[in-house]
Order: sequence, then C-alpha cells, then structure tokens
Amino acid sequence: MSLKKKIGMGIATAALGISLVGGGTFAYFSDSEVNNSSFAAGTLDINVKGNDTANAIIDVNNLKPGDTMTRNFKLNNTGSLDVSKVLLTSKYTTTDAKGDNAGADFGEHIKVKFLINKDKKTEVVHETTLKELSETDVVDRDLLGWILGGENDGLKANSNDDLQVKFEFVDNKKDQNVFQGDSLKLEWTFDAKQTRGTAK
Repeated sequence: MSLKKKIGMGIATAALGISLVGGGTFAYFSDSEVNNSSFAAGTLDINVKGNDTANAIIDVNNLKPGDTMTRNFKLNNTGSLDVSKVLLTSKYTTTDAKGDNAGADFGEHIKVKFLINKDKKTEVVHETTLKELSETDVVDRDLLGWILGGENDGLKANSNDDLQVKFEFVDNKKDQNVFQGDSLKLEWTFDAKQTRGTAK
C-alpha cells in the first residue's frame, strides 16, 4: 500500500473515531419525570328568589297614590367563588291606559327603598325612584355596597342574604289622574362580580 493510501486510510479512521465519540458512544446516568398540572376556573352563580310562586320580587295591582308594598327576597350565591359586589341594573316599561301621559313617567312616581339585610342592617340603606335607578351610573349600583354598608365580606360562596325592599306609589298631593289604569313592568338584573385575585 502506498504512503498516500496509508495516510488517507489513517485520516478516514481518525474521522470515524471522532464521529463515534461525538455521536455519544459514552454511557451516562439519566433520569426524567413528567409532572401534569391543571387549572380550573371557579364559578360565579347568583340567583334571586322572591316570595311569590313565580319568584318575582313584586307582583301587585290596583295601586293608588300613597300605597306602599314591602317585599322580601333572597340573594343566593350558589357558585364556588365569593362575590365582592352585585351590580343592580333596573329597567322598566310602562303601558299608558289612555295612550298619552303628557310626558309624565309612572316610574318617576314609584319610590324604592332598600331596607334591611336582616342579618346585618335595620334601616333604609338606599332610597331612589325607579326612574332614577334606571339612569344610575354603574358605580352607584352596588347592591351589596348599599346593603352591607361597607362591610368587606361580600357574599361568600354557598351562602345567601335575606334582603328587603319597599316600594311606594308616591302621593305628591297633586292631580295624578293621568296614571289611572297604567301598568309598569320592572326588570332587575343582578350582576355578580368576583373578589380580587389572590396568591394560590
């Protein structure tokens, strides 16, 4: 074999050896472990139960100026998360029996007084009219803020609060004949908000 072939063979052998070393021919200890984690979101779930069979907070007729109606209702937190506030959105529609109330709004004559949370308060905590309540800015519609009077515990998961509200068809000592035969349908939406996030 010529010198040239011997040198070429030596280089090839060296290259093969390097490739084997680089290719991991050395054995070493190893260990691996798989860890499975999960994230599960909690639930916010509130419901409102009135006292009548349809669970309406109030359903009344044959009203006249000066009448008052006090009703109890239960605010239930059936979710897995605590509720920090409940925003109340109020909407209503009126039906004018005579077709024209000359600009008078029946909702302006219905006063609403949020009274006691039976286990926390004993006085009127918020007073407004249905018209004012329907126009109130979101920051002023925190039902728990009114009822709890600044308490920080909110509405805990799987708990409830007994609430009371008083409606009054205000007698303004003026001619209110324009409202005779009128009706008003009230819709209240209770929007629960979570408490602040915490370290887990």
